[in-house]
Amino acid sequence: MSDAQLRQDVIEELAFDPRFDGTHIGVAVDGGVVSLTGHVESYAEKVAVIAAARRVRGVHAIAEAIEIRYVPDPVHADDQIARRAASLLKWDSSIRPDTIDVVVHNGWVTLSGQVDWYYERVAAEESVRKLAGVRGVANEITIRPRVAETDIKSTIEAALRRRAEHEAEAIHISVHGGNKVTLEGEVTSWAERIAVETAAWSVPGVTAVDDRLSVRRKA
Repeated sequence: MSDAQLRQDVIEELAFDPRFDGTHIGVAVDGGVVSLTGHVESYAEKVAVIAAARRVRGVHAIAEAIEIRYVPDPVHADDQIARRAASLLKWDSSIRPDTIDVVVHNGWVTLSGQVDWYYERVAAEESVRKLAGVRGVANEITIRPRVAETDIKSTIEAALRRRAEHEAEAIHISVHGGNKVTLEGEVTSWAERIAVETAAWSVPGVTAVDDRLSVRRKA
């Protein structure tokens, strides 16, 4: 696929997504690497733009310089954002709010603490990034280690073998430091890369995933 065709596909996907105004986003493509510029009205919209670009077949990597522009408002003060974030975490049944701390500075939310599962870490970030006034989220939540290296490796390999969309033999998995996973090899799409990384994170005890997978370029 040519860069020109890939750029057009990304532009059309951005226009198709109703969660943001794609006309405010600039798209450039060089060697399968997509660069996104422009502005949105919230951090949630910025995340949605990046997710939309990732969905497009042929995207090898993404570089973004998207600005967040919103009208200053007292209800977007750091203390208000912090209170609302704490309230959201409290009411989210997939999260134990007593395990997560929230700090807000100039609209940037920092989450810290320790949880048992990766999905809890993701859920916490997804809850707070939708708040008005949030400029970004630094997710520093860690996961409690509790499984042996050999168990982690074999469990990930078994999960990939069960899923027909993955070429398990093309992916090399290594575990070091007791619970840190490194993924190497080649996948056919960005979506497959994310799915493989998610499978690795789904194993109990995994505290870090170093995703070195490359996306195979199509002729």
